[in-house]
Order: sequence, then structure tokens, then C-alpha cells
Amino acid sequence: MIEFTLPTMTCGHCVRAVTAAVQKVDARATLEVDLPSHRVRIESPRPAADFVAALADEGYEPATSA
Repeated sequence: MIEFTLPTMTCGHCVRAVTAAVQKVDARATLEVDLPSHRVRIESPRPAADFVAALADEGYEPATSA
């Protein structure tokens, strides 16, 4: 499980953008988004760095939570 905190993820549009970015990296990834805490959990065999790059391309600065 990969977990990030995305402090600038604040609305439904952000959730859709984050979801799309994750799915570009791994279309089969399982994604859980907790908007109030700004946390994203991703279940995927892909390395976390791939998701960090994709999220950064969308304008989000992910911080590893765990």
C-alpha cells in the first residue's frame, strides 16, 4: 500500500484529477481518497515514484505518509 498526503487536494475536481493521474500509471490500481484528511492510498505493484511523478505532473506535491 502506498499512501500520500496531498495538501492541495481540496475538492471533487482534485479527486478526479488525482484518480486520473493514478489510473494513467496503473489502470488496475485500487485507489482510496480521503478528501478531508487530504490522503490518498494506492494499491499497486508499481513503485511509489511513478505515482509521485504523475501527481506532480498534475500539480500536486505528494508527501509520503507511510
